[in-house]
Amino acid sequence: MLATLTTVFHSPAFNHVGATFDTHIKSAGVASAITEQLPAVSLAAPRSADIDELRRIHEAEYVDALITGTPAGLAESNGFEWTPDLLTGVLASTGGMRDAALCALSEHRATGSLSSGLHHAGPQRGAGFCTVNGLALAALAARDAGASRVLILDLDAHCGGGTAAIIANHNGIEQVDVSVIGFDSYQTDRCSRLVMAAGDNYLQAIERELADIATPDSVDLVIYNAGMDPHESAGGVAGITTEVIRDREQMVFAWAAHHDVPIAFALAGGYARHGFGIADVVELHMLTVHAAHSFG
Repeated sequence: MLATLTTVFHSPAFNHVGATFDTHIKSAGVASAITEQLPAVSLAAPRSADIDELRRIHEAEYVDALITGTPAGLAESNGFEWTPDLLTGVLASTGGMRDAALCALSEHRATGSLSSGLHHAGPQRGAGFCTVNGLALAALAARDAGASRVLILDLDAHCGGGTAAIIANHNGIEQVDVSVIGFDSYQTDRCSRLVMAAGDNYLQAIERELADIATPDSVDLVIYNAGMDPHESAGGVAGITTEVIRDREQMVFAWAAHHDVPIAFALAGGYARHGFGIADVVELHMLTVHAAHSFG
């Protein structure tokens, strides 16, 4: 039986010095909300990812650019100005995703990391405010630890083309990707299945894709990219309300509990805009944490 959520990985380094973008600052708010709302859940500091781990999923030229800042076009292909602090924060956040996956696998429980900005980074460069593909790195770490079948479930608003490009070269890792915005789109292949949904059929599309996962009881681990940016006020499309996101989180964690599959979540997208503040985004992300805790 799947054990209850008791650990979420987070470090102040996730909120690196000088950061102003939601991807890098919201984790502190979610960490505070966890402490206030779920005192039974502990925040654990992860071990930062190292350069050798990055080289397993990204080409050497890109990793070198992240270290040195040159060439600038490559070092800043994620959409951010390069700084040493950015790399430090990304390594910490990537390590959090890896440690959450390993914890979920070894303790057969739901876990998570307050990591964001993962799934657009591809083998050769960053993209879409994503620097290192922590989903793919975490999946490889789980495979190294004995998992035969790792499922990446990507419910960010945007497509996970970076993840698809990386896992195409690795056995035992697959992706189910339900998106509402076509950025970073890719062709469905043997490893990754992409489905575009709309606000009026969003939950039905996710329910159908979960039902279509072959032999779900053979999945050893789910890595869940739990984006809040499908929400109509947080970067998504009309019709995807807070109630829809709440139902989505309940659906995902109920599926994992039903099939007794450990699951590790990331925060993924979700943005303050037009009167919808960072505190509102934090409360959306807490729907994931509450669902993980209730279905453990």
